[in-house]
Amino acid sequence: MKLYPDSKKPCNNTRQDLVLLIQGLALVILLLVLPVFSYANTAQELQNKIDQKNSDIDILEEEIAAFQSELDSFGQQKNSLNKSIKELDLTRKKLNTDMTLTQKKIDKTNLTIENLSSNIGIKQNSIKTNIESISLGIKKTNELEESNILVTLLSENNFTAIWNDIDNITAIREKLRDSIIELKQIKGELEDTKEETISAKNELTRLKSKLADQHKIVVQNTNEKNKLLKQTKNNEANYQKLLKDRLAKKESFEKELRDYESQLQFTLDPSKLPTSGVLSWPLDKIYVTQMFGKTADSKRLYASGSHSGVDFKAGVGTPVKAMADGTVMGVGDTDATCIGTSFGKWVFIKYNNGLSSAYGHLSLVKAYEGQKVARGEIVGYTGNTGHTTGPHLHVSVYVSSATSVQKRPSTTCEGRVYTMPLAPTAAYLDPLYYLPKLF
Repeated sequence: MKLYPDSKKPCNNTRQDLVLLIQGLALVILLLVLPVFSYANTAQELQNKIDQKNSDIDILEEEIAAFQSELDSFGQQKNSLNKSIKELDLTRKKLNTDMTLTQKKIDKTNLTIENLSSNIGIKQNSIKTNIESISLGIKKTNELEESNILVTLLSENNFTAIWNDIDNITAIREKLRDSIIELKQIKGELEDTKEETISAKNELTRLKSKLADQHKIVVQNTNEKNKLLKQTKNNEANYQKLLKDRLAKKESFEKELRDYESQLQFTLDPSKLPTSGVLSWPLDKIYVTQMFGKTADSKRLYASGSHSGVDFKAGVGTPVKAMADGTVMGVGDTDATCIGTSFGKWVFIKYNNGLSSAYGHLSLVKAYEGQKVARGEIVGYTGNTGHTTGPHLHVSVYVSSATSVQKRPSTTCEGRVYTMPLAPTAAYLDPLYYLPKLF
């Protein structure tokens, strides 16, 4: 007879344990929900900041477009010292705005990375917390079932109450399981953003490098203006004399190159050349200002009457990219030997497809001799060095087997030695044939 009263005591303890378990699991569910609301607020704040950066970027891009439009108008004006100074000043303003734009893009990318990282981290922590909580709940329930449930069922007067408790526990456990499955799915989706995060971090590195490059170009622009004022003593007559002397030297230097390259022996075998369209564009935005070979402009601008490459419109500081995978065979600056002649700052790349290219008139060279470059990799920035009538990118394409970087003494340049890519006349190719179709 003592069995019944004695067995009733564990029943009360068991019921209290079950109630506490239900309350505990309910608290877990509440804790599960709270971080989501907290994160939502943080995510919205980050998104608002990203939206603001996008708005700032749009405004800056409009300003840059206006600067470039004004710079383009200088091309229609007669060469004068006043024009050159104004052009340099306006270029500096545009470059400074370019730098501000790059910084805004850096800020936006940092916010994007923060948003992605925070989102992933919070969801991972929520999943971990829920897995631990459900494991604890299952363990506790199993212990109760194994040790007390039979006694409870036999001794409990109110069978309805105990079955309700069990049903509640089961319902909560099922809800937690569903929550964990849902969070795991969310985590899987967020893990897909890891590639996006890595891409954003790579973009951040690129933007920071670009900002440093832009700063160098601004410094060069300032130095160029100061040098011009010093050379001309801020006098128009001195400026015109400087232009005349440079033009004469440029024509003489061109003749030297033409005479030398025309003597080089080479027979072009078209069967050994790659098919059309194997190269990609060297600039993001394409506008051809002068074609290859004999054109109306080439007859006017070059003593030979022929243009050795293709010219693309591009403001100072525009990134220039490799047109295919290859190796940088040389870099240099003809202004170091003969200022105002030929390529100015240049990069020469030998591609893996049998073609080579030279980029001329750069403001800044990013590549180095022997460097392996991939298609689309930045190797320099457009500029106005060497002989130009305005900022642009010159691209020459050659048969690789017939072209090399050479050192040659120059009578035009007072016996100095110049270094640049040289090739037989027959080894020059039309770049547009190997680039994507314009139309």
